[in-house]
Amino acid sequence: MKITGYTDRMSVQPGENIKFMVNSHHKKYKAEIVRLIHGDSDPKGPGVKIEKIAARVNKEYNGRKQDIHMGSYIKFDAHRIFEQISSFSLQAMIFPTTPELGTQGILTKWSPADQTGYGLFIDEKGCLALWIGDKKGNVEKISTNQPLVSGCWYFVGGSFDADSGKMTIFQEAVISKTNGRFSLPYGADNQNISNEKNIKVQPCADNNAPFLIASIFEKKSEGKYKVINRYNGKIDRPRMASIALSKEEMTAWIDHPSGEGLVAAWDFSEGITKKGFKELEKVYDKSPNQIHGETVNHPTRAMTGYNWTSEEQNFVHAPEQYGAIHFHDDDLTDAKWDVDFEWKVPDNLKSGVYAAHVCAGDDEDYITFFVRPKKGQPTAKTVLIIPTASYLAYANNRFQDIPLAQLMFGRAPVVQQEDMYLGEHAEYGLSTYDHHNDGTGVCFSSSLRPILNMRPKYRHNLSPSLWQFNADLHLVDWLTEKGFDFDVITDQDLHLEGAELLNQYRVAITGSHPEYYSGQMLDAIEDFQSDGGRFMYMGSNGFYWVVAFHPENPNIMEVRKNYGNQGWKSKPGEIHLSFTGEQGSIWKHRGRAPQKICGTGYVAEGFEVSSYYRRTEESFDPKVDWIFEGIDKDEKIGDFGLVGGGAAGLELDIYDTELGTPSHAVIIASSENHTSVYMPVAEELYFNIPGLSGAENPRVRADMVYYPTPNGGAVFSTSSIAYCGSLSHNNYDNNISQLTENVLRRFLSDQPLPWGEKEQALTKS
Repeated sequence: MKITGYTDRMSVQPGENIKFMVNSHHKKYKAEIVRLIHGDSDPKGPGVKIEKIAARVNKEYNGRKQDIHMGSYIKFDAHRIFEQISSFSLQAMIFPTTPELGTQGILTKWSPADQTGYGLFIDEKGCLALWIGDKKGNVEKISTNQPLVSGCWYFVGGSFDADSGKMTIFQEAVISKTNGRFSLPYGADNQNISNEKNIKVQPCADNNAPFLIASIFEKKSEGKYKVINRYNGKIDRPRMASIALSKEEMTAWIDHPSGEGLVAAWDFSEGITKKGFKELEKVYDKSPNQIHGETVNHPTRAMTGYNWTSEEQNFVHAPEQYGAIHFHDDDLTDAKWDVDFEWKVPDNLKSGVYAAHVCAGDDEDYITFFVRPKKGQPTAKTVLIIPTASYLAYANNRFQDIPLAQLMFGRAPVVQQEDMYLGEHAEYGLSTYDHHNDGTGVCFSSSLRPILNMRPKYRHNLSPSLWQFNADLHLVDWLTEKGFDFDVITDQDLHLEGAELLNQYRVAITGSHPEYYSGQMLDAIEDFQSDGGRFMYMGSNGFYWVVAFHPENPNIMEVRKNYGNQGWKSKPGEIHLSFTGEQGSIWKHRGRAPQKICGTGYVAEGFEVSSYYRRTEESFDPKVDWIFEGIDKDEKIGDFGLVGGGAAGLELDIYDTELGTPSHAVIIASSENHTSVYMPVAEELYFNIPGLSGAENPRVRADMVYYPTPNGGAVFSTSSIAYCGSLSHNNYDNNISQLTENVLRRFLSDQPLPWGEKEQALTKS
């Protein structure tokens, strides 16, 4: 893994430029644009298929190392008031989550190189501390000498009086019935500490160190910095004064900062609107000085503050109770590498899946991107919607580190080179299935970093073979081999352009696992269906998690988790998305179950062997039996494949009229004989009882469903993630391939779809 890279965007169209950022440990490397068709290296399948594309950027480049600096914080532009400080006070409400990890900056203007400046810290013993360093490098520190407790709010402050040389510091636990781990102040008395001492050192504030919240800067080279001593936890209502305030005066400033010496009174709830944060990266100073700041690497906002009462669960309705920002020492939303080369996509380049193949010796990376057709100029009747939101959700996941993974998978996880590398390189960022170092869930993911599991040849440890990106290349390969013309768009394109984008096509096809969807995407799919579009849902567990994209930077996605099958749960009061203000978690709990979109919805999972489908009696009705043309009546459907050995596996969807499956929808096939590793998903359970596994529970199955929609449209759903892995079996000559081809060719034709008289009326305007 000595060469990695990423692009400035995931979707690009002919005529546009795309930028490539590369980190190389080699002095030289070669780059070549390639088209990706099949990424599965399994010898049982057709093998990896990659086509070279002629491009002016195909050449040798000078390699260079590019570092990633993770950790979220707030930075401020240089301001004379920070540099002219002699006496000062610093205060905040803090909710530390890893005080035991040692030194962490809270409010700092500190230069570690020459040990000058001032700041409020958590020290190496996990105690609150105030530091002062003079221009000669003399340092004075004062500590409460009482370790902070994680998950507890504190009112903290420190001051220095330049005339008397007096340093003071205090911490006071702030415990209510709802705002933290504890509801009553048992043992809190020993957390309420103050300390003071007189010193001769005067702070050297003019030290070229910026004022920061939640970290300090360490200079690496001219113009290059990284943040160190990064803070984990929440901060609410930070304040600064140019005089030494008493504790009583600081207490008055919590909610009403004013008067002599006021430098800054930051209000992290400022900017909350009915549609989320107006400017998520900006923090506002309510003092006359207007020293506004900018967040870096997206610390989490819309978080409960020290005064949260639990009476309101949505931050947009009670912004005064959501004045906290949660910082993490491993946050990352932009690696901020320099550009190595840039390519203008040719006007005649075919829409599809592409990559810049960068290599040096035996080291290589495929920097993946997607080429859509020019806006308003479709080149085919069929469009494949690439589920990039789901790719972001699983980006650089570390499932091999989950203690229960072996039980979930029914086997020991198979670890790839990329997984090993990520285990040693946390700076490449986390997936939305991982936890931060402080144990809280990861709710942001970004494509502005190398994504090591979104590349050909990668075999995912969650699946018996492939998952997400390479599993979707199974479908790309089949469409290519069968000679179907198709365009590629991403679900981010769908989010931004809606049904107008889809309505240019007759048939829209999903990938194998379109799990993460925004409201705009759902609207586009439903409007497309309503307008007569024909829709092929080629996977399972689709349209499940609610997501939102950053309004100015769609490379960044947000999710909040609760209720469903998940790697973590949002804390109370923190389920709403900061980007939009809408409720997060799963669409089912917002009245938009997947059954309304595709006739089936998520019911069970089992990351072990896959099974097969069996035709239903209803499938022999003349109005649907054309789907099985060329397939023997009694044969098993898909008892083969590259993903677990069958077409029905990993995750399964089921027909359910109570959740919105249209009453005229027909189950044309259902899977059977799943193992005991397959279990119902959490939201399907009311009580845990014996007999729920796939070996005993008839609801653990995949339902293949077909039904008409208005204006001559229709929906076909496979309801299994493993399905596309069976398409290439026996050189593409098999019943899964035949069935899929029957549906797609009929969907593409101008011939009306056969259906009964009653149901046919539904297809008329």
